[in-house]
Amino acid sequence: MASELEAIFGARSAPSAMEARRLGMVIGGSLSEGLVVKLDPRIAIEGLAVGRYVVIRGHRRRFFGMITDIRLDSANPDLARMPPDPDDPLIREMVAGIGVFGQIHVQPMLVLEENDPLPRPVKTVPPHFSPVYEATEEEVHAIFRPRVKGREERYFVIGEPLDMPGVRIPLNLDRFVERSSGVFGKSGTGKTFLTRLLLAGVIYHNASVALVFDMHNEYGWSATGEEGHVKGLKQLPECFSRVVIATLDEDSSRRRNSRYDLVVRIGYDQIEPEDVELLRGVIGLSEVQIGALYMLRRRLGRDWLRILLEEDREPAGEGEEETGGDPLAELVERDLITSSTLGALQRKLGLFHRFRFLVPHSSEDAAQAILSYLLQGHSVVLEFGRYGNDMAAYVLVANYLTRRIHAEYVRRKEAALGDSSREPPHLVIVVEEAHKFLQPGIAEHTVFGTIARELRKYNVTLLIVDQRPSQIDSEVLSQIGTRVLCLLDHEEDVRAALAGISGASRLREVLARLETKQQALLLGHAVPMPVVVRTRSYDASFYEELAKGELGAEKDVVDRYLKAMRGEDED
Repeated sequence: MASELEAIFGARSAPSAMEARRLGMVIGGSLSEGLVVKLDPRIAIEGLAVGRYVVIRGHRRRFFGMITDIRLDSANPDLARMPPDPDDPLIREMVAGIGVFGQIHVQPMLVLEENDPLPRPVKTVPPHFSPVYEATEEEVHAIFRPRVKGREERYFVIGEPLDMPGVRIPLNLDRFVERSSGVFGKSGTGKTFLTRLLLAGVIYHNASVALVFDMHNEYGWSATGEEGHVKGLKQLPECFSRVVIATLDEDSSRRRNSRYDLVVRIGYDQIEPEDVELLRGVIGLSEVQIGALYMLRRRLGRDWLRILLEEDREPAGEGEEETGGDPLAELVERDLITSSTLGALQRKLGLFHRFRFLVPHSSEDAAQAILSYLLQGHSVVLEFGRYGNDMAAYVLVANYLTRRIHAEYVRRKEAALGDSSREPPHLVIVVEEAHKFLQPGIAEHTVFGTIARELRKYNVTLLIVDQRPSQIDSEVLSQIGTRVLCLLDHEEDVRAALAGISGASRLREVLARLETKQQALLLGHAVPMPVVVRTRSYDASFYEELAKGELGAEKDVVDRYLKAMRGEDED
């Protein structure tokens, strides 16, 4: 019987592309403000949620969009003043769908043309009464992992869309690392969990090497999560040989059984005023004091910091006679620096005495040692141990190492003269509390601001992790390619996180309704359109999926969808 019907009416389309639930039809809207969809009476409005994907089937195009708002409406405004008896099921059924109905607001974002596997930006709208369906698994994968002949890109599954269990959202790793990116969310929303997940994908798929400034010792070796201990990056399958752990505090690393490979020591004679200048906001250095640092370096040479911090020397007070042979006293006597400025510098920089990773002289260059690992294709996680809660130590070390490594990358990149085989491997630098490095007014003068503005010019990008994006320079934020947004509750932080994003006003509603844990809004360079995901778990199942490769099946899903759009039978 089925074959006879197919002979008369033609073969059926592939069921996977046609079994989507119909939600309603387009009744109005615009390209800029989004589309208004009237729901079918059979659709339970309470079963829908903002962030869900829908597909609008036009005459020759399929518009892919996201639900950004849900509302109730009625054909007669008098119904709101004189509602029917809710206890009468007959009246309720008669009114439902005709007198009262549900509406959803859909923001169209991409369009799929016939016989074109690549999603394109939306430049028009579907006609009135176009049917609207829930997006299917095949349609989601056709959007997020398009098949392009002659180009094989690396993808990593980041999670599942809300209300679409089993559908896996892949992140384009090549696009993720080629521009700076950011993970933003208020405290307790799992920013570290998400960052570790992203880094696992980057390292596992060899998309880039990474230099992670691990403030709280959560990335390299095992860390404590809500469900107990989780593996660090060095313990993941296929990643052990690609990750090197360096430490500033070997005692702390030994107590945590962290298998470190390198102990970092920095000599006073290796530190320059540029390394200390970024501490202005942390320890309260004034412009006069910063200028004095540069003067001390010029006058005293490489030992300027050791001389400044010698504990057995005290600057002479005002009016006191200076003793010969004291270089600081001579500078005061010659009016090159005042005794009050000198005393303030010694008090503020005296905290360096607490940092045991700072030594009068180091026989090894820590920056060169780390750079050597990076150039060999290893990612480096620098554990701060007991110094992780000291912002001055974190800013000093991160600035010290980044300045030198970036300078060497610039030199090597320019020396390669377009010969890609001689270029250094792409590097992603991960910094937490990023607003300390990228505050307005100082970001343009720091190496971190320079890296963000350079995009991928010298093969170095940033992955910034922060809970206060509003305190990051707006020019730097505008250069962030991919944003991973967890829940934010400060209005200024929400505004900053979505600055420069098309349809930001609609996405604010989506962002405001995220759960505190394991949900994030992804948007920007590495995803074709914004997506709200329930992030994958970082547990034993994740380790197993990494060991066997977690993306193979999606290619088959996309192939089935493209065949269905062309009306081809499956083999």
